[in-house]
Amino acid sequence: MKQRAERAGPAAGAISGGFSDVLVVAAALLLSALLVWLVSGDGLLMAVFVAAMVGLGTLAWAISRRRAPVADADFAQPDWSVTVAAIERPDMAIAVTDRAGRLTCGNPCFEAWFGAGSAPPRLPVTHASLERLADATRRAWRDGHGTADIADEEGGHWRADVRRAGRGDDFLVWRISTQSTADPVAELVGQLDGKLGRGLAKAGIGAALVDPDGTIRAASTGFALRAVGDAKADVTGTDFVSLLSQEEGERIGWARDSGRGGALVLYHVPVADPDSANEPDPNTTPSLMLVIEAGQGIGASAGGTGAAPHLEALLSQLPLGLAMADRDGRLLFANPAFMRAAGHEGHEPPTYPTDLVVKDDKRALSEAIRRFAQGPAAAGDLAVRLVAQPEDPVSLSLAGVRGLGEAAVLLGLTDTSEEIRLKRQVAQATKMQAVGQLAGGVAHDFNNVLTAILGTCDLMLMRHTPGDSDYDDIQQIRANSNRAASLTRQLLAFSRQQTLRPETLQLPDIVADVSQMLRRLIGEKIQLVVTHDRDLGPVRADPTQVEQVIVNLAVNARDAMQSRGDASGRLVLATRKVTTTDVRAMRSEIIPAGEYTALIVEDSGGGIPPEILGKIFEPFFTTKEQGKGTGLGLSTVYGIVKQSGGFIFAESEVGKGTRFTVYLPVHHVAPGSTPEIAQAKPVPPPTQWAGGGSILLVEDEDPVRIVAERALTRQGYQVTCARDGEEGLELVQEGGKFDIVVSDVVMPTMDGPAMAREIRRFAPNLPVLFMSGYAEEQLRKQIGIPNAWFMPKPFSVQQLSEKVGEVLAHMAQG
Repeated sequence: MKQRAERAGPAAGAISGGFSDVLVVAAALLLSALLVWLVSGDGLLMAVFVAAMVGLGTLAWAISRRRAPVADADFAQPDWSVTVAAIERPDMAIAVTDRAGRLTCGNPCFEAWFGAGSAPPRLPVTHASLERLADATRRAWRDGHGTADIADEEGGHWRADVRRAGRGDDFLVWRISTQSTADPVAELVGQLDGKLGRGLAKAGIGAALVDPDGTIRAASTGFALRAVGDAKADVTGTDFVSLLSQEEGERIGWARDSGRGGALVLYHVPVADPDSANEPDPNTTPSLMLVIEAGQGIGASAGGTGAAPHLEALLSQLPLGLAMADRDGRLLFANPAFMRAAGHEGHEPPTYPTDLVVKDDKRALSEAIRRFAQGPAAAGDLAVRLVAQPEDPVSLSLAGVRGLGEAAVLLGLTDTSEEIRLKRQVAQATKMQAVGQLAGGVAHDFNNVLTAILGTCDLMLMRHTPGDSDYDDIQQIRANSNRAASLTRQLLAFSRQQTLRPETLQLPDIVADVSQMLRRLIGEKIQLVVTHDRDLGPVRADPTQVEQVIVNLAVNARDAMQSRGDASGRLVLATRKVTTTDVRAMRSEIIPAGEYTALIVEDSGGGIPPEILGKIFEPFFTTKEQGKGTGLGLSTVYGIVKQSGGFIFAESEVGKGTRFTVYLPVHHVAPGSTPEIAQAKPVPPPTQWAGGGSILLVEDEDPVRIVAERALTRQGYQVTCARDGEEGLELVQEGGKFDIVVSDVVMPTMDGPAMAREIRRFAPNLPVLFMSGYAEEQLRKQIGIPNAWFMPKPFSVQQLSEKVGEVLAHMAQG
C-alpha cells in the first residue's frame, strides 16, 4: 500500500495543481471582462471580448495537449547471471564473444563440451575445423551470420551457428549443437519410403534397398507398382531376384509380366559409410538397386519433367564421389564424397570443376567435358592433378548422361588419399630395401679388396722395421685401409648385415663407458647431463654397436648445437624404464606391447624442420656442408637398432632442439638357464697353435687367396689352394687329407656352404672356417652346418693365423 501511495502521490499532485491554474485563469478572465464593461459601458463589446479570450485559450490548450512528452531512455544495467540463465540449454552450447575474441559468457553445456578456457573460434577441434570456424567468424562480422561443421580428434561432430548481435553489433552469439554420425542405410530406408521414393517413381525409376542375402529391406512406391502391381504393397523381406525373370539371352524383365513387358536395366550401388576408410564388405554391405526401363535413361518420365533434384538427393547419400557438369563446363552439383576426394571437404562446390585441378590440367578437363557432353553417350577416364595434392595424379571418370533434359556429364572421383599414403610407404620401404641390398653387396666386395690391401701391408711390414724409408708409408696405407674398413662396417650396419656379438648388458654401464670419450668429442662448452632410472631391465645387444649408436647420436647433437653459431649447449643422455602400460598409452602402431629400456639423447640445437625429419634415417642424406658428413651416421644407427630388435624415433621442434629415443626390449632370462643365450663358451684354447697342419684354402678372389696363402705358409701350415667350390670338393674327393678348410662364402657356381655340405659326406668331422663380409648370425642361420666357424672380412694376417690356430686347438681339445 505504501508503494502504491507513493506511486499515486505525484499523479494527485499534478491534478490539484492543474485545477488551481484553471481557477486563476477564470478569475483573470472575469476581471478583464468587468474592466472592459466599466471602461466602455457596452455589454456587447464585453461579450465579444469574453468569447474571443475563451476561444484563444481553448486553442492554446489543444495545441499543448498534442505535444507528447519525450521520455528519456531508461536501460537497466546488464546482469550476466540473468543472461546465463536465459541461455541455459542442456542440448546446445551457447557462448557470446566480443570483437577481441574474448569469451563474454557461456552456458554450462559450452563449458562441459569445450572448457571454460576456450573461446570460439579457438576451440579444441581438428585443424580443418579451426579453419572453418575462422571462415564462419569472418562471414558473421561481414554478413551478420555464418555456419561451420566441426569435429574433434575423438570423433565428435558439431554444427556451429554464429550471428552478430548487440547495440553496436559488437558481439557474436554462438550456438553449437551436436550432429549424429550419418547412417546412409537408415537414411535411405526413410527416404525410399518418403518423398524421394515418390520422386523416383515419377522419374520412371524403381529403387530398392537389398541386403547381402538378397532380401529387400525397403523399396519405393514405383518399384512396388512395377514389381507386384500395387504401389502400396509391402515388398519388405521379399527375395529381390524372385521379382525378376531372365528371358532370351541376357534380357531381364519383371516376373509378373511373364516375358511380355519391356527389358530392364539394373544399376547396382553399394551403400556404405562415406567416412569409413575401409572398402565396403560385399558380405555385410546393403546395395541400392535402381531398376529402369531399357532405353528410358535415368531421370526420364512420362510427363517429360526431369528428375535432377531427386537424382541429386539420391547421389548425395552415396559413398562414391559423383558430380555433374553441363555442356558449358559449369558444375551443377557435387556430393560430399566428391568434394572430400577432391580435397575440398566442408567447402561449397566451385562454379567450374576445372577449379579443382592444377593450371596445366584445366584445358584438358574442359575439353573432355565438352566432348562427352556433345558426343554420343560414352564413358572414359582422365588423369588429372588436384590442387589439393598436385604431386599425385588421380583418375577422373567422365560419362555422358542423357535423359536429364540437356546433355550433361557425370564426373566420378574416388578418395585415394589413403591409397597414396600406402603407396608412398611401400615405395619408401622398397627404396630402403634396395639401397640396403646395394650397400651390403658393395661392402662385401669392398671387404675383399681391403682384405688384400691389409694383408699385403702386413706382409710388407714383416720385411721392414721402424725407421726404414718405406715403413711409415706402409703404415699410412694400412691406417687408411682401416678407415675404409670402418666405412664398410657402417654400410653393413645400415643394411643390417654386420656381424653382431650380442651380450646381456645394462645400458647405464655402456653410457658410463663412453661418457669420458663423449666429453672430449663434444667440447668443453657443451654441458653433458647423464641421468638414469632405477630398476632398468637388461637388454641383449652388441656393446660395441650400442656404443656406436651413442657416439653417432652425440656427434650429430654436437654439430646441431654448433650450427647455431654458438658452441655452447646442453646434451642429455638418459635411460628410462618403459613398462607395458607405458607402451599401450603411447598407442603406437609400430612398437608391440612389452617392457623396454629406453635410451634418450636430447640436445638444445636448432631442431629439424618437419619436411626434413622424415628423411634423416635415409642413407647418404645429410644437411651438413660438403666434406663434413657422409650421410651414414643416422642410417648406421637405424640399422644397428633394428638389427638388435629395437625401435628408434626422432622428435624435434625448430628452435627448441631434437630428441632421439631408442627402445630396446628387456631381455628376460628363463629360470635355471645361464644369462647368455648364445652357445656355451668353450674352454679357452692356447693362445698360439704350434702343431702345424694341412689347410685347404678356397677363395675365388685372387688377391685375397694369395695373401692368405702367404700368411698361413709363413706360420708353418701346408696350404693347398682352390679357386672355387668345385675345385675344392675335387681335392677332397681325390683323397686329399686336410686338418681344416678355410673358405669364402660367396663364390660362383658352388658357394662355400654347398661345398662344405658335400665335403662332410667324405669327412664328417672336418672343421670349416668361413671368411665373409656378411653378418655371422645371418650366415649361421642360413648355413646350419656344425663345426663351422666364421671370420669377418677384412682381417689382418695375424687375425687369420690366430683364428686358424684357435679352431685347430679347439678340435684337438674336443
